[in-house]
Amino acid sequence: MTNTVNTEQMLAMEQVNALVLTGYGLNCDNETAYALDQAGARADRVHINSLIDGSVGLERYHLLAFIGGFSWGDDHGAGVVQAVRMKTNLGPQLLDFIARGKLIIGICNGFQCLVNLGLLPAIGGEYKRRSVALTYNDCGNFRDDWVSLKVDPQSACVFTKDLDYLELPIRHGEGKFVTDPETLERLVSGRQVVMRYALSDGSPAGGRFPFNPNGSMEDIAGICDPSGRVFGLMPHPEAYNHWTNHPDWARLKEDLKRKKEPFPTAMTPGLRIFKNAVDYILSTF
Repeated sequence: MTNTVNTEQMLAMEQVNALVLTGYGLNCDNETAYALDQAGARADRVHINSLIDGSVGLERYHLLAFIGGFSWGDDHGAGVVQAVRMKTNLGPQLLDFIARGKLIIGICNGFQCLVNLGLLPAIGGEYKRRSVALTYNDCGNFRDDWVSLKVDPQSACVFTKDLDYLELPIRHGEGKFVTDPETLERLVSGRQVVMRYALSDGSPAGGRFPFNPNGSMEDIAGICDPSGRVFGLMPHPEAYNHWTNHPDWARLKEDLKRKKEPFPTAMTPGLRIFKNAVDYILSTF
């Protein structure tokens, strides 16, 4: 126990350490690590096997990022094999990580993994039971597009503090959020629905395609646990790490030029999601 305390004290005096999980079929590790670095963290890309064999320990980190891609080829369903491997080999460590007040973000395939693990939505603090699913898009194919998103300002989610409306890219074939009516009601009433697919003016997508790209119930694009420290979303914030990532950036630049206004230099909405996490950790540990 003494070693654990000393490790926590040491982390408090250093910068924010983030672990970006890599593995078979995962492919967003470089972008996610870059985004975290830009937000002020020190990000390490770590293979899942290094956590399982103990050569890298979770106790060194404040934030754990489950990234996008196609873990194990999604052969048994998106995020299923990764969730089984992690639950079997790292289940207690993940629960301890959450219990210590640290942060977890799951993006796209990472979100799918978190719901399969049961770490989301964790209604009532139950982090071991799967109660929601992310399944095949209603459109029947893979979607690679940008979407408008409306954030619930009353959500406890650490990652979305002071965010209201944003645009992010998506790229998934299994992003439809489904659950039973009772669970859905508890998610909504508990403000665990963090962001929804929306129209360009921020109004609800109302299930309309392509604004809601997958047919998710209640237009759900992202949820958190009751504490707001575990966050999963289908869109990719790490892929909007510079204003020129946006498909309309050239038009925006020209519009601003004609208005004699400068091109944005502040953090993109995508980076702000990670910056919120970094700021929370710095203020907590």
